[in-house]
Amino acid sequence: MERTHIDVKEFSPLQHLRLGYTPNIPPVLANTTAPCRVVPGGHPDSPPVDAATIQRLFPHTYGQPPLDLVAGTTPSASPVLKIGVVLSGGQAAGGHNVISGLYDYLVARNPHSQLFGFLGGPIGIMKGQYIKITGSLVDRYRNLGGFDIIGTGRDKIETEKQFESSRDICARLELDGLVIIGGDDSNTNAALLAEYFKATNLKTKVVGVPKTIDGDLKSDHGVELSFGFDSAAKVYSELIANIATDARSAGKYYHFIRLMGRSASHITLECALQTHPNIALIGEEVAQKQETLAGITKEVCDIICARADAGKNFGVVIIPEGLIEFIPEVHKLIEELNELLASQKEDDKDAIRSLLSDASRKLYDFLPHDIRHQLMIDRDPHGNVQVSKIETETLLIHLVKVELKARKSAGTFKGSFAALNHFFGYEGRCVIPSLFDCNYCYSLGRTAGALLEAGVTGYMAVVRHVWGRYEDWKCGGVPLTNMMNVERRKGKDKPVIKKALVELDKKPFLEFKKHRARWAIEDCYRNPGPIQYNEAWDEPNITLQLEYGPAAPAVSKTSGRQAVGRAVHKAAL
Repeated sequence: MERTHIDVKEFSPLQHLRLGYTPNIPPVLANTTAPCRVVPGGHPDSPPVDAATIQRLFPHTYGQPPLDLVAGTTPSASPVLKIGVVLSGGQAAGGHNVISGLYDYLVARNPHSQLFGFLGGPIGIMKGQYIKITGSLVDRYRNLGGFDIIGTGRDKIETEKQFESSRDICARLELDGLVIIGGDDSNTNAALLAEYFKATNLKTKVVGVPKTIDGDLKSDHGVELSFGFDSAAKVYSELIANIATDARSAGKYYHFIRLMGRSASHITLECALQTHPNIALIGEEVAQKQETLAGITKEVCDIICARADAGKNFGVVIIPEGLIEFIPEVHKLIEELNELLASQKEDDKDAIRSLLSDASRKLYDFLPHDIRHQLMIDRDPHGNVQVSKIETETLLIHLVKVELKARKSAGTFKGSFAALNHFFGYEGRCVIPSLFDCNYCYSLGRTAGALLEAGVTGYMAVVRHVWGRYEDWKCGGVPLTNMMNVERRKGKDKPVIKKALVELDKKPFLEFKKHRARWAIEDCYRNPGPIQYNEAWDEPNITLQLEYGPAAPAVSKTSGRQAVGRAVHKAAL
């Protein structure tokens, strides 16, 4: 399988500048003359739910302890290692730095070690399509966005034949380890492969790396955030802020902006904290309150009417793309459709409609034709509705127009309403990574290399304390089985890594909740501007600062990083 690589002669000055950037790393990863030691970081934990089922499904990898990396003190050369790496799922800024960090660690420990990149995602493992990753190749992608060094894909290794073919390829290449860079479903695949390889006595160890711009791959076990979230949120925040300024300048449009976030609202919450829109709908709150479409519409219209009374017929509304699944009545409809679409041989929409429950069929008939069509389209490879293709912002605009028209007839709305819709998704996936993601991803790659050199399997590489100074970052591994539960997929119960949703009792949401009433009526728009690559402004996202603590108060000795996070955050709000 041939792959065309980027031509640096076409690069902009910024791209050339980023190629030359050397990421900062924690001390434990700096000394490559001695191997890192892995030590238990606590007692083995069980998944919070479904522990017995997970233990039964993963008898060879269940019950492992979390691990910490400790700097080695005795110089020794690493054996020659052969490692494979694959990018899986949607793109996220920083993937190239995971690979460059992994490569640099391997060759620093032994220059004869080899790194193989599987092409096009997991299908490259199954079909044996790969390239040898060299230093000259890595050097063309350092600190740049995208996954184009080896490509990606959403194929999953699911059937017995696919597991066998994956094993055969890893055995043929004599791989000592395999790094799977991906989201919750991809790391679930990593757990399944680790279990299968160990059960069949294959020497290949498997380590996952947490990737997703949605921010829903994290846990109390030590995964503070997934890479790509920081960069994507900053890109979307800049765009939202620009639109907010335009809205205030023109004074005649409401902008309804849908943001990525299929199963969690972390991106929407972070962008709200960054930009202060008039309305930000958080899906998890909608679910907790058991809100209906009618109730959400009323809330939005109440704010629009209040702003009209203040002489403001403009504003900004941001919503997560997965909002529609959080609305209980719609969630139930989608669950029924998923089961029916998984079991029906014929794609007969009328027949499927007739099998819905009375309440779901009534809601289905109420929805506009375009939304009904979008709910019926093909599912993604995991059996989920493709929420990125459901124009929730258009649905909300339609419902708001109907409600405001009724209020105008009743004399309770005296303003005007004109709306524009936007969807920000792909714009944030392949951006040149923020400095935070550059450093974080490079450290993740080196951590994965250290874990594989130590011979562990069934772990996710993690870097903790990342809200602080690089000198204080801690590296290690979290057992993948600790993060799993059982969910319904394609009409069957499947073990999957549990998605981390916005927690309504935690600081990020509470901070938003404290300010949103003021933001709704006043024009408190904040513009964070484009991503900055000056280390003096290497500031992690507000969500991370609020969840784990303020950024370091002093300049980092390693990078000159001025950790101004807490002061900047307070000024922001």
